[in-house]
Amino acid sequence: MPRRSITGPDHQEPGWKERMGALQYLPRFFGKIRQVSPSLFYVNIISRILNAATPVALLWVGKLILDEVVLQIDAPEKDFSLLWGLIALELGLAVLSDLISRVTNLTDTLIGDMYSNKSSVEIINKTAEIELSQLEDPDFYDKLDRARRQTVGRVSLMSGIMSQLQDSITVVSLVSALVVFEPWLIVLLVFSVIPAFLNEIKFSQKSYSLARGWTTERRELDDLRYVGASDVTAKEVKLFGLAGYIAERFKTLSDAYYKVTRKLAVRKSLWGAAFNILGVLSYYGAFVLIVMRVVAGVLTVGDLTFLSGSFNRLRSQLQGIFFRFSQITESALYLKDYFDFLDLETGAEEPETVVPVPGEIRRGLEFSGVWFRYPGQEEYVLKGVSFLIPAGEKLAFVGENGAGKTTLIKLALRFYEPEKGKILLDGTDIREFPKEEYQALFGVIFQDFVKYNFSAGENIAVGDINKVGDDRSIVKAARQSLADKVIASLPGGYDQKLGRRFTNGMDLSGGQWQKIALARAYMKDAAIAILDEPTSALDARAEYEAFQRFMGLTRGKTAIIISHRFSTVRLADTIVVLKDGRILEQGTHEALMENRELYAELFTLQAVGYQ
Repeated sequence: MPRRSITGPDHQEPGWKERMGALQYLPRFFGKIRQVSPSLFYVNIISRILNAATPVALLWVGKLILDEVVLQIDAPEKDFSLLWGLIALELGLAVLSDLISRVTNLTDTLIGDMYSNKSSVEIINKTAEIELSQLEDPDFYDKLDRARRQTVGRVSLMSGIMSQLQDSITVVSLVSALVVFEPWLIVLLVFSVIPAFLNEIKFSQKSYSLARGWTTERRELDDLRYVGASDVTAKEVKLFGLAGYIAERFKTLSDAYYKVTRKLAVRKSLWGAAFNILGVLSYYGAFVLIVMRVVAGVLTVGDLTFLSGSFNRLRSQLQGIFFRFSQITESALYLKDYFDFLDLETGAEEPETVVPVPGEIRRGLEFSGVWFRYPGQEEYVLKGVSFLIPAGEKLAFVGENGAGKTTLIKLALRFYEPEKGKILLDGTDIREFPKEEYQALFGVIFQDFVKYNFSAGENIAVGDINKVGDDRSIVKAARQSLADKVIASLPGGYDQKLGRRFTNGMDLSGGQWQKIALARAYMKDAAIAILDEPTSALDARAEYEAFQRFMGLTRGKTAIIISHRFSTVRLADTIVVLKDGRILEQGTHEALMENRELYAELFTLQAVGYQ
């Protein structure tokens, strides 16, 4: 098998205009942060404003202390009252600054955690709104991945912007002091900070471009990590000796990603070191200037400590502001990805006037001339399909793999919309019904049902999650699906955690899981039940018994069945045989056997296999 080459994706770096444009999302971002806890949000802002003034106050009090010490050295009569008062004041400011900083850090942490949880919930809820056609689109998953990965980054962005506000207030105070004493220090300050800031902007642009351009590859790396180290895939990985292949494939892709990130990191580090040297030289130039002024008698020793401390603090604060601004504009680009995801259109809009879902199905569900192909595909999966599922009857779909059986189910559930033709419920186009109300008519168990790492009872309640606390309904559903015997064998009974992912969890066999999943169908008193190969892991006898019970318990209700076992299919009132997206034949088991076409052929082949 040829290995695909990895040259890295081609993605245009975001320009300064795009970065500045992304800042428009910050008000919306802070609106969401404020919503999680208005009181903590405002406490955080107030504490930062108070803390912004303490650095200048501490430096000024330090200057006064040093000047007072020099004064007392030369004074013939010593009076330390003012000195002790200044020291006490500095101590009080230091303690106050520490307390305010702790309040700031605490509110940062609390708000960050709450917003992180809230944004994760938003992503989960938004994903639930997305149409299945979008969920199966790789481009959508790239957007989802970028939105999901930046949860921690969004919390850091919040702290960064708050710190920017705090440091800006401090900088204004320090700059004012320098202008009063030595305006030339501002020129040296510019030389020490601006070049490094421009360098940071340049490389942050490249970092975002790299992260965005390699989204698909990073998703593939995550997938390889899962496949190579998961209890779900472990059996096949060991049996087929896939570990070496997966490890080599991961190494090839990760090495390619590492090379481009290493190159960027090295260049950023080298240029950063060069500009930092320039900043250090500027600081000592400023220090020399201040010392000369003190020696000339223009400034006091206290002024020396105040100005040198202010310059150093100002240089550090400005570097922090500029670098943080670069990071904020970069994070705002990720923020744009996040809001773009939240603002995604969720598919077809509901009609302005909707028809209420019928309280009782009288005629049935009808496909009328339905044509369908999956997005991006040229070949039609369904080609002019027409049939009726009469109310209260059981209909089974039969056909070879790829005939379109599961696609019919997806269309009936409105996961997709037909390209041509209509699907009618009691003569009304199903697109005229409110989607959620329409989908609530169905109770569905798919072949690839999810094995949730929930308790056994919760795994059954998934069929109607509104009854998650209704133990009576859960036990009844388990009894109807024969899952009660499975649960009785579990140490924790209905409270037993299923799956091996968490401590004290227990895994089940395929057949046991299918009985749990089948119980979900009985949790919901659905008008239409759909079973898409839900018992394939059961032996023939167990499957036949399960379907006999299903037929009896759903007597008088509409049901759609997909199964490859003809002993099950023959129980249906009507059997529809599909081939290449078209209906080849339909009728009862007896009638189809008399036709001696595909159904009879497949039935005979399967019967021979059991002889």
